[in-house]
Amino acid sequence: MLMINLYTEKRDNTWFGVATDDRRLYVTTFAFSEKSVLQSLLKNIPYDVPFQQREKTSSFAERVIALLKDIYDGKNVSHNFALAMEHLSSYTQKVIKTVSLIPVGYVASYGSVAKAAGGSPRAVGRVMASNPFVLIVPCHRVVRSDFKLGGYGSRPDVKLEILKRERRGCTAKREVSVDGEKLLVFPVEFVLKRLGEG
Repeated sequence: MLMINLYTEKRDNTWFGVATDDRRLYVTTFAFSEKSVLQSLLKNIPYDVPFQQREKTSSFAERVIALLKDIYDGKNVSHNFALAMEHLSSYTQKVIKTVSLIPVGYVASYGSVAKAAGGSPRAVGRVMASNPFVLIVPCHRVVRSDFKLGGYGSRPDVKLEILKRERRGCTAKREVSVDGEKLLVFPVEFVLKRLGEG
């Protein structure tokens, strides 16, 4: 029988959380208190699957948390963790796949994601607001078309700090291929300059 295990761990001043069956990821998140991380995990796990909070972190969860910390710190990382998405709508899955392809050092607008995945910028915003795979699916790299931040929970300042750490000195926009569609991405520097941070 499937059981989702909830893991939380504090690294430096940030709490990271993972909901997993130790094969696939159901939820990843971070916050600045353990309570907030647990609330996010509970809000996003599938309703019909039993879960338990684990005191001791499994080696699988430990690897995921290390990856989350590296992404949070702005490092170039790749992963092959399987995401459990069968409980998500096909549109949500398509947006998640599209946003997953935004490279470090770049951002895409809600409109650009919508053009590649279908739907409207507002629909993309709704998916990003409920992204169950925070940091793994880099919703922090999705911004408004005027290069202002847009939403990020209640903490756009955190979104800005992550983007600052992802700055790579890129200067030109580029296209990323997504299932035959083109996703237009722009250097993080465009956002930082727009906000007077770069």
